[in-house]
Amino acid sequence: MLYHLFEFLENSYDLPGARLFQYISFRAAAAIILSLLISTIFGKRIILFLQRKQIGESVRELGLEGQKEKAGTPTMGGLIIIFSTLIPVLLFSQLDNIYIILLIVTTLWMGAIGFLDDYIKTFRKNKEGLKGKFKVIGQIGLGIFVGAVMYFHPDVTVRTENVVTTTNNVQVISETSPEEKSTTTTIPFFKNNELDYSKAISWISEGAASYAWLIFIPIVIFIVTAVSNGANLTDGIDGLAAGSSAIIVLTLGIFAWVSGNVIFSDYLNVMNIPRTGEMTIFIAAFSGALVGFLWYNTYPAQIFMGDTGSLTIGGIIAVIAIATRKELLIPILCGIFFIENLSVILQVGWFKYTKKKSGVGRRIFLMSPLHHHYQKQGFHESKIVVRFWIIGILLAVITIVTLKIR
Repeated sequence: MLYHLFEFLENSYDLPGARLFQYISFRAAAAIILSLLISTIFGKRIILFLQRKQIGESVRELGLEGQKEKAGTPTMGGLIIIFSTLIPVLLFSQLDNIYIILLIVTTLWMGAIGFLDDYIKTFRKNKEGLKGKFKVIGQIGLGIFVGAVMYFHPDVTVRTENVVTTTNNVQVISETSPEEKSTTTTIPFFKNNELDYSKAISWISEGAASYAWLIFIPIVIFIVTAVSNGANLTDGIDGLAAGSSAIIVLTLGIFAWVSGNVIFSDYLNVMNIPRTGEMTIFIAAFSGALVGFLWYNTYPAQIFMGDTGSLTIGGIIAVIAIATRKELLIPILCGIFFIENLSVILQVGWFKYTKKKSGVGRRIFLMSPLHHHYQKQGFHESKIVVRFWIIGILLAVITIVTLKIR
């Protein structure tokens, strides 16, 4: 809103200082500061409100140390993250940008699914919450929407070649290639690092490439579902999901800014994706909201994000990765989510397999997801969280390095 207001004032009245709002860096800085202030200042008020309404976590007995003390801690803290993200985005971003629209819809969509799950757990006193099949249906619905927009919307384009010349040691774009629709994505660590999803179907016949959405949309559905579930599973101990997600999102912010900038995308030889730079404002606001939420969510947590937060976080991360054509980097960048997901799959799969073979189910881990395994081993949860953050930072650095390693 403020972006469009100051754009009007600059064009109509030449207002001094209005040009600042044309710079992504200025608006991103303003967004992260405002989201931090909202989440830290108003976060406390939301916690007190939830306490008065007795909207607390009902903890299932899992035999973990310190578990009973968490009972009654306010949940639905994801509302803090959502409000602290959306308010700066509405103020500082270009609201007609297709990527900003996608991210706002993702936030509200996944937030609604998570809120419904938390509502059933808290007010209906049903510890199971929303049935898993309904969560999956919601995730699939979002995947279809995001995939369809990414494939069919005219503003979702790429530029393949730009002519960059150097004058007086200053690089300038002397000629830009036209924007074009494309289903290409980035393959990390390879020199010719682009993969076109349409090639998976174009071999059938000459006109089959026009049906590439039959390949692309299911891939988007899988990514949205996998990452949102991974974030949900990671949210098991104080500060783990929020801290890990902040590291992931800040890294994706670098990719969004570089991909949207013609000079830097050309220098780093990465795909230039017009209009993705605007996502930097959303990412900055989202990062500030996550860090501000950590003020109250670190051990001992004063509030839990609940599925309202964890499902929303996963959905947003998935959509940003898809929009910047970096979805193949998710297993590295979101390695914490990936290993948490994998630990559950392996645990359940091995238990069922051994029970079928021998009649007695066996376990690989003491407990899954993986962070509970370390709790069972006697590690304090704050130590587990910090070590997972360190691993997350290492994975983020490796992900950024892929910009140059081919």
